[in-house]
Amino acid sequence: MNETVDAVVIGTGAGGAPLLARLAKAGLRVVALEAGKHWNPKQDFATDEKEQEKLFWTDERLSAGNDALAFGSNNSGIGVGGSTLHYTAYTPRAQPTDLRIRTDFGVGEDWPLDFATDIDPYYDEVEQFLGVSGPSPYPWGPPRKKAYALGPLPINGAGQLMERGCKTMGIKTSPAANAALSAGYYQEGVGFRHACTNRGFCQAGCSVGAKASMDVTYLPLAVHYGAEIRSECFVTQLVQDASGKISEVIYVKNGQEERIRFKNVFLCAGTVETPRLLLMNGLANDSGQVGRNIMAHTALQIWGEFDEDVRPYKGIPGALISEDTHRPKNADFVGGYLLQSIGAMPLTYITQMARKRGIWGQKLKRAAAAYNHVAGINILGDCLPYERNFLELSDEKDGRGLPKPRIHFSNGESEERMTAHADKIMRDIWGAAGAKNVWSFPRNAHVIGTCRMGHDADTSVVNADGRSHDIPNLYISDNSTFPSALSVNPALTIMALALRTADKFLANT
Repeated sequence: MNETVDAVVIGTGAGGAPLLARLAKAGLRVVALEAGKHWNPKQDFATDEKEQEKLFWTDERLSAGNDALAFGSNNSGIGVGGSTLHYTAYTPRAQPTDLRIRTDFGVGEDWPLDFATDIDPYYDEVEQFLGVSGPSPYPWGPPRKKAYALGPLPINGAGQLMERGCKTMGIKTSPAANAALSAGYYQEGVGFRHACTNRGFCQAGCSVGAKASMDVTYLPLAVHYGAEIRSECFVTQLVQDASGKISEVIYVKNGQEERIRFKNVFLCAGTVETPRLLLMNGLANDSGQVGRNIMAHTALQIWGEFDEDVRPYKGIPGALISEDTHRPKNADFVGGYLLQSIGAMPLTYITQMARKRGIWGQKLKRAAAAYNHVAGINILGDCLPYERNFLELSDEKDGRGLPKPRIHFSNGESEERMTAHADKIMRDIWGAAGAKNVWSFPRNAHVIGTCRMGHDADTSVVNADGRSHDIPNLYISDNSTFPSALSVNPALTIMALALRTADKFLANT
């Protein structure tokens, strides 16, 4: 335990895994610490919803505000691979305008990055390495230098119905980009991964390895280059030395405290656990911005029943996409949103339906019996940062004796107007597709912010390279650094930024 390694990476999800692989390939001695277990997909990922709840971060998080956020399965992940173990593999790119919210609308924050030089090349790299399946050409955004690695996955029942409704309304659609293999794929340093079997468990662990979670992609690559991954290690303390640098981490494994010394540390624990750890240790917060600026995508869902046999558990859940609403004309809100088809496993769907529609007994049984004939469509939209939305440490303690995080969140007028705009469009799409018994499920998804990147040390936590303004050997690589929410799912952008942060670090080492 007296050895000093080059770098410690805390967290093995979309932010930690690519970075770990990049540092290891460069010849650095790197160790990753992960709070969860190291699962074996073939043995541990049963085709059973309840069994796979072990992949969710279920330590209690306290929610406050007018639109208190649901956690557990919605905004969490635990295990070697983090939230990518149960993400749906939906990987659309952000568009250049997503980075210029303040420039275009006068509110929110711009990114301190240039899309063409700082992000776009890394999108290409990540998509090729993961084996992202998608259409070429893709209808929206700037032209791509490289086509997707593989052709698109089959369009499932919900996607076909959305396509039918959108065509009637004159809304352009496309097969979506998904980090799941439409054909077998070989990755150097990793090996061969099998094609998707359309098992439909993309919202949980993929037992065949077709979904590009970090445990079957970047983490094996990191180990191939010599990285070490320590699972079931819960980090509690970051210790500063006399120079102000962080010199060691204290973590708990099997009930015992252990330490590891290092030259540099990369904090990749996500929008909640990253600021929680910094606040518990009183670190990197000269700006007062740690825990501030929480955002959560607007993510309204519209469900309907159809005469057709839909089988919503089959195929990739987000099979079809439309970005025609990326910047809608005459909109009365900031930014924009995408439309996507959604499928759901039965327990998830019926639990959600019972809660929202408030139906029980025989009425619930009748509605549940229609499960194989239901399909969903939803949005993924921008959210502004507000002063009232933030994370703090509560007085309540968790099972480890640590303060529970309390997250305050309320949607603003812009988010409410965006949701109303999308509600009408999605109901019209389902009406054109022949839906009946249509109902809505308002929600927010993907917590973002809390350790914003920026050039100004007074208003941000890290610089454009992910390096702390206050502590020279501390870097953050996860969606806590996003200055704005983006109108797309965050996973692809987190991975791209992780590689960029690693490259900037290596260039200055």
